Amino acid sequence: MRTFSINTLGCKVNQYESQQFRELLEQLGLGQVKTPENPDLVVINTCCVTHTASAKSRQYIRKARRLNPDAVIVVSGCLPTVQIGELELNETDNNVHLIKNRNNLAAVLSQIAGSKTPSPDSGNLQTQPETAIKANAGPKTNCKKDLSGELVLPNLTSFKGQTRAFLKVQDGCDGYCSYCIVPKTRPVVQSKPIAEVLSEADALVKAGHREIVVTGIHLGSYGQKTVRKKNWANKQNDKLAELLDKMAQIPNLVRIRLSSLEPADVTPRLLETFCEYRNIMPHLHLSMQSGSNAVLKKMCRQYKADDFRNTVESIKSQLDRPAITTDIIVGFPGETDNNFEETLELARKAGFAKMHVFAFSARKGTAAAGMQDAVDNKVIKERSRILRDLDIELGRNFRQQFVEETAEILLERNGEQPCGRSERYFKVYLEKTGKRPAKNDLVTAKLLENIEAGMIGQAQ
Repeated sequence: MRTFSINTLGCKVNQYESQQFRELLEQLGLGQVKTPENPDLVVINTCCVTHTASAKSRQYIRKARRLNPDAVIVVSGCLPTVQIGELELNETDNNVHLIKNRNNLAAVLSQIAGSKTPSPDSGNLQTQPETAIKANAGPKTNCKKDLSGELVLPNLTSFKGQTRAFLKVQDGCDGYCSYCIVPKTRPVVQSKPIAEVLSEADALVKAGHREIVVTGIHLGSYGQKTVRKKNWANKQNDKLAELLDKMAQIPNLVRIRLSSLEPADVTPRLLETFCEYRNIMPHLHLSMQSGSNAVLKKMCRQYKADDFRNTVESIKSQLDRPAITTDIIVGFPGETDNNFEETLELARKAGFAKMHVFAFSARKGTAAAGMQDAVDNKVIKERSRILRDLDIELGRNFRQQFVEETAEILLERNGEQPCGRSERYFKVYLEKTGKRPAKNDLVTAKLLENIEAGMIGQAQ
């Protein structure tokens, strides 16, 4: 076996883990290729948060089998870990390995990569009991072992193909929001030790990454054994702030950005850390989901609308014009016109820089799937349209205050019109000049014009 390809669906955590797969397989002597080049091994890192993501994952499996009939296919990620009848036996064969236990993945990949044909011991994990597989891949194997002696995926030394590197520091959720299937796919809440995070972050910086996005399944519970805040000492958590304080001091780490948080995750200590270090970006993604207390209660969220509003006010009082972005679910069962108006009111009050709007779709295997009072699809579509229109308006209003100011842009594209992200995450498209900046350059630009897609800037 000489070559592999990886197809990734889903969140930043999945994208991080796909990079771990890549590093392990490269350590084992395999080379990465694009799918059409007929790799010997195809890894499909699936997502099943929504029906659409699950369907796309299954489509990837079928497509891989059709395009690469002789390849070994490993299906990892969230879809194989839940038994909700969406990954049928007739979608697999002897060349398709479903990884139902993530702890087995490093061993399975090592076993497959170390031989021309998979060992019978690895088997089809859909139908055979899962046992630890002893890797036998030769002297090139650098894969680490944990304290129990089991093979584990390596920490990253680079985030191939991207300027910004994602760094997973936390995994798992036991919060059981009523619409979310993630606690069934990643039930074990655990965190990466600070020393390990710092070592990995330093390696990523030395590989040339100027920005690191700190991510997790429930990032705000970093350092805790549960995401349920009522079970935390003092009902709040400063472990994430402690981690950021140390990360911000890594030499040449120009930017640190956080993935999603909840209101109670934004502690006074966390905001103090934001204020102390200029390389922590003034951008927080707070997942709102709804502005209605009635809906939030049915969702089993750990906050009320006033908690969200107070957190936004606290952030704005301490940071210079921070970008606050969010997720909102439209049409949750029982959501009334008044509930939706409460969401609109809170969104306007927050002045979001960006809103990600999701139409509710009942997810099999979650409590919300059995709820009564479904909202009519036509109503959901209209409410979604209203929120997306508001998103455009709020985003434009947020960016307008920066016209004629300068911003630092991390270049992600350097084609005909170079573009990249500002400190506050909105995109900036640079006017053409005689000198074309390189991808991953940090460019100071004067912000000239506010457009729907972001801003037009001029390199200084």
